[in-house]
Amino acid sequence: MKHVYGKAALLALSMVSASAIASHWSYQGEGAPEHWGELDEAYKTCKSGMNQSPINIDSTAKAHLSPLETHYIDGPVTLTNNGHTIQAVEKADTRDSITLDNQTWALQQFHFHAPSENTVHGKSYAMEMHLVHKNEKGELVVVAVMFDKGAANAELDKLWGVMPGQVDQNVSIKPNLDMNQLLPKDKTYWRFSGSLTTPPCSEGVTWIVLKHPLTVSAEQLGKFTHTMHHDNNRPVQPLHGRVIVE
Repeated sequence: MKHVYGKAALLALSMVSASAIASHWSYQGEGAPEHWGELDEAYKTCKSGMNQSPINIDSTAKAHLSPLETHYIDGPVTLTNNGHTIQAVEKADTRDSITLDNQTWALQQFHFHAPSENTVHGKSYAMEMHLVHKNEKGELVVVAVMFDKGAANAELDKLWGVMPGQVDQNVSIKPNLDMNQLLPKDKTYWRFSGSLTTPPCSEGVTWIVLKHPLTVSAEQLGKFTHTMHHDNNRPVQPLHGRVIVE
């Protein structure tokens, strides 16, 4: 009986392992974006959602949008390689925030995708940075900054210089990073309602895509893609009648 019990235990263990592997999402193979909605019940919105991100910004409606006010003072404290992106994390009581819709939204973290996730008139950019903000109700605003290939970005070098090469590795960031240098001076933007671009693809996220790109050098871009080992962008999703305003 011990032998049979052992086989049963092994079978159960292998089933648990298979389940764990199944819900592990990625950008390639069986865990690729087109399969996210089937990997786990918690990810079903990735497939069934009608307000998914990213999108192609093409036809827009004119609106009287209030200027985006950024208040980036502290900067992030840690840089993490989570296997999906390189992510800079803020301290819990950060003063880094934006003002939008007469509300304050505290910066939680920012991370990078290469090539860009959102596209403009079908154009993909070399890289896209997402600054994720949260208000007191837990609602999210993502500010997206595009990067064209060109001159090196000096502020990115401060992050890239300590970029963790191993998955689940964290490093401290020196407090001399000026977040404002990671934003264009002209902060005009497109706005739309969307979702997280990674599982569980939760909707109800306000997207602010800045119109004016910054630049990233071929060397800086190469270091990021070499560390990631693959592209880490989700393909654009259907609009389903959503309006993009500017």
